[in-house]
Amino acid sequence: MERSAVHLVVVGRVQGVGFRARAIAEATRLGLSGWVRNRMDGTVEARAEGAPRAVEAFVAWCRRGPPAAEVQDVEISAVPPTGLDRGFQVGTTG
Repeated sequence: MERSAVHLVVVGRVQGVGFRARAIAEATRLGLSGWVRNRMDGTVEARAEGAPRAVEAFVAWCRRGPPAAEVQDVEISAVPPTGLDRGFQVGTTG
């Protein structure tokens, strides 16, 4: 199975609005593995891996976020897939 992976930094009003919990629910629904975490600078960071269309759908969701979020920008970097499938979880704030 072909896999792709991305590293994302989501900028805007994205902390304190349920972004991480909703991102985990969306990634799980899409069958992705990876993590999402708050960063000390007020952004949210994520790494998602899985089927290319599912990764694209997750990126599209991150551009919107949950209803209370105000996403201003999403910095996207392609990264090599690891092949690990541990589900999607909250990472340590960094």
